Amino acid sequence: MKVAERIKKIRKAKNLSQKEVTAAINMGAAQYSRIENGKTDSSISTLEKIAQALGVTLAELFAEDGHPTDINSTDKTLMEKVKLMESLEEEEKQTLFTILDAFVSKKRLRDALSNALKLT
Repeated sequence: MKVAERIKKIRKAKNLSQKEVTAAINMGAAQYSRIENGKTDSSISTLEKIAQALGVTLAELFAEDGHPTDINSTDKTLMEKVKLMESLEEEEKQTLFTILDAFVSKKRLRDALSNALKLT
């Protein structure tokens, strides 16, 4: 199950409307709907806000049925790191999220450029 599907499943299980979640995280309904339907990727900081609004940990958004999946050691290590991130001070979390967002943006830009060059 993908993160978007888990967000929707958790929201429905907690009997929350999309409107309630968007109000809690100060996000437009259309943007949240795109996230929940898997039509757009989210930054770690946005996922953290969604997790807080849903009353779950960030790790739970990435876990199958609330438990980390043991697909391989890399995934397990990632889950452990996400859990450790939750214990950081808020300022440290924001710094880490900014760094992660920069790396994700760099990869997306590199992929887009690579795809554009293939088209020519």
